[in-house]
Order: sequence, then structure tokens, then C-alpha cells
Amino acid sequence: MQVQLFVQSLLWELFTKGASTPETRPSEEAPVPSATVLQGPISEMKAMPWNWTCLLSHLLMVGMGSSTLLPRQPPPPSPKRSFVTFRGEPAEGFNHLVVDERTGHIYLGAVNRIYKLSSDLKVLVTHQTGPDEDNPKCYPPRIVQTCNEPLTTTNNVNKMLLIDYKENRLIACGSLYQGICKLLRLEDLFKLGEPFHKKEHYLSGVNESGSVFGVIVSYNNLDDKLFIATAVDGKPEYFPTISSRKLTKNSEADGMFAYVFHDEFVASMIKIPSDTFTVIPDFDIYYVYGFSSGNFVYFLTLQPEMVSPPGSTTKEQVYTSKLVRLCKEDTAFNSYVEVPIGCERSGVEYRLLQAAYLSKAGAVLARTLGVRPEDDLLFTVFSKGQKRKMKSLDESALCIFILKQINDRIKERLQSCYRGEGTLDLAWLKVKDIPCSSALLTIDDNFCGLDMNAPLGVSEMVRGIPVFTEDRDRMTSVIAYVYKNHSLAFVGTKSGKLKKVSEPHTSFGRKTSHS
Repeated sequence: MQVQLFVQSLLWELFTKGASTPETRPSEEAPVPSATVLQGPISEMKAMPWNWTCLLSHLLMVGMGSSTLLPRQPPPPSPKRSFVTFRGEPAEGFNHLVVDERTGHIYLGAVNRIYKLSSDLKVLVTHQTGPDEDNPKCYPPRIVQTCNEPLTTTNNVNKMLLIDYKENRLIACGSLYQGICKLLRLEDLFKLGEPFHKKEHYLSGVNESGSVFGVIVSYNNLDDKLFIATAVDGKPEYFPTISSRKLTKNSEADGMFAYVFHDEFVASMIKIPSDTFTVIPDFDIYYVYGFSSGNFVYFLTLQPEMVSPPGSTTKEQVYTSKLVRLCKEDTAFNSYVEVPIGCERSGVEYRLLQAAYLSKAGAVLARTLGVRPEDDLLFTVFSKGQKRKMKSLDESALCIFILKQINDRIKERLQSCYRGEGTLDLAWLKVKDIPCSSALLTIDDNFCGLDMNAPLGVSEMVRGIPVFTEDRDRMTSVIAYVYKNHSLAFVGTKSGKLKKVSEPHTSFGRKTSHS
């Protein structure tokens, strides 16, 4: 299906996917904010940063403008808005989009291609990445050694697209050859390197429906780190589900993508144990979003788990949304903690994470939430229920998490575990319950774990604050921004609509639509 990119869609990254805890609720149910709806043939989207000035001006005029009616005359028809569009090849789909914050240039990861576009969507450079002869069973990939599996012409689906600002290069990882990545010069997409001869160079063997997410951690005088989180698609022996890798200055260096630390017993990674698959044969972790804040790196995930329905002794598989946190400087991953997250409004549970975005609170919303304007908020979209991942319902909710409250909950859990209370509560990683061990030490906000009581799970869910719900047109993406001290969120929907959600002023739940 042909995909169109609007100028307005520079807000988004397109994609084809297809412990007792104080609840983080306000003192009363949050009001439904006002919303503006823009319609257009937009595919499902993941949010991404962008220079907002021109776009916000346009959206705010759309959201706040009004028509003057002449006496005894019908209102004039809504003017047709023209959009600048970019169309790719008929058979290809767009997977990821990143924008260079310094130049406004757009880098678009597609099937078999990487595009560099100007800010007005003119093609500047195209770099072809596929198709090529391949077989997903070839490990190592056939470009390293001969493969006895039958080879077929295979598309290269872009799985990850990141800008490495320090070295002025683009990291583009695809689905071919077990997830090999190219490092391309930002200026002209010239290939600077394509490491492939070591097993560390294969970042992900997921199929086209899998998930990969990367977060770059930068340093002034040292090589940067790349935290990679990926579904493993039944290949846990080949791929860690989460790891930290070296980003060397030289794009062709032998150490590119090597684990930050690796010895005989410890490495900067976590693998899914084979025992996990005896309990849940199709177990995997799907990564929806990732970011860094303060001393930590975070990933938001969907994970299957076995639960017993109320009144039943048998277990069934459902999907749970969880936040994963790691210390940036933890080379042994002893700081790994995961927390279940969800949202509830009017007795309806929203548990299946669809999208997320990190933003600041802004002065107005900060007063409402009792936080500082510069505090981090996590804007999330959940769909209703807790069923199997591929059966997301159309009912969805936009919810806000205060990141400090999540971190406070993690600190409480760490403190209780180091007092010897409870178990590690991480069923997929520790198939049997392992009791927490007592140790006398001070655990502050920046505690990064020891080689005991790790990795650690929080058992009870942290609940977000619901601010907007949609019953018929499932929200699939979100981005947020502070404009003149007000916090604005933009959500994309399953049918291709864009909705602007802002703080209500004099009334709640007002909604105006534009097409």
C-alpha cells in the first residue's frame, strides 16, 4: 500500500506493525481534555522528536481558530488544506523516521531503502539496502560463511534508525543477515562501515513483526554506548534481549557493537533462559519505546505471562506492559529492574501498551500534578484489556506517568528486598522463586545494584493518570510538547487521524474536529 507523509507528520516515526504500591492517581478522576482532530491517510505511527515551531503554529491555529458567520447565511465551507507529500516506491512501506535536530533533514527507513529528505520532503539522497538472497535460518549469515539453507530473494525491512550526532552518522539496522547494521554518513548516506564478521555484529534476528529499540548514551571524552533491546524470535542462544554495545569513533573498527563488558561469567547483557520457553513456549519481550533520563536508561515493553483468572485454578497467557530500568554506567546489568504499568478509568482496565513518549511537565500541568515544570512525564497510550498482543481492542486511553513516582517505587522495592523481604519476582528470568537477601547498605535514588538481589521485579502495577479515552478509533502513537507553559499531546489513531489533546481551561471534554 502506498504510504503518504505529510509535513505535519514530521512529528512521528512511522511504523508498520502492523510489591504494594501507592497508585499514581490524582485526588479525583482526571478530566478529559479538549481535542482537535486532523484527518489524513496516515499509517500507524510511533512518536519521535522534532523542531516544533512551524508545525505547532499551524496546529494551534487549527485548534483555536473560529469562523465568523454572516447574518442569515450558512457558514462557509471549510477550506481545503494542501499538504506537501512524499511517496515512496509502490511496493515499499515506511518503518522509521528520524529528524536531524540541527538541520531539519529527515531520514526515513523504508523497506529496501534509506531516504534523506529536506524539511519540505524533497528527496536529497537515496541509499538502497535490499533486497538480497537470504534465509532467516542462516546463522552466521551467508555473507560470513556458506549456508546450506535454501536462499530466496528477501526484502530488507528497516528495524532501527538512529542518529549518532557525535560522529555525524546514521545507524541503520535491517532484517537481513540476522540484523546487520550500516553506518551511513549523514551528509550523503555514504556507507562508512557495515560490521558483520563477529557474532556481536548481529543485533537482532527478529522477523518483520518483531521489535528493536535503541538508545544512545553520549560521553564527552569516551566512546558512546548503544543500549539495544530486541525481541529474540525464539533464538535466545544467539541474541540477548537487552544489551549495551560500544559505538567506536571508527565506523570500521573491530570493536564496533562489541559488548561494553564481557568476560567468562559476566557481560553487559541479559538473555532469556531456555527454561523460560518450557513454561511459555512462545515467550518474547516486545520493546515499544526507550529513552534515557538522569542516570538511567528505560525501555517500555510488552511481555507474556501466565496468570490465573479470578476464581480459577488454571493459568492462561496474557500480555503485561512493563517498564524496564537500567543504570547507564552498569556494565554487569545488576541494576535491572522491571515494573508492571497500566491505566484505569471508570472501572475499565487499559493494560496493553501501544506507544509512549517522554516530555516535560510544563508550568500549568505541573501545578495540577504537584510536580516541577522540568520534571519528566511519560505520556503513554494503552488499549483496553490484557489479552494476547495481536488482539488489541479499539478502546484506548492516553495516560500520564510521573517518572519520579516510578523511580520512587523502584527505590522502595530495592530497599525492601535488601531487608530480605519477599522474592526477586522475575518469573521469566528466574523460573523458580528466589528469596531476597538481607544486606546492610544505604539505597538512594541512584543505587545501581550489586551482584545480589538482581535482576529484580516489582509485583504490583504502577497506575498512570488517565487524561483522554477513545472508544472506537484505537490510538496507536503519541508525542508531547510544552508550548507557552502548556503541555500538549498529539496522538495518531488506527484510522489515520491526528488528535491534539491539551489541558482544559473552562470546561472539560470539549472536542472540535477538522478534516
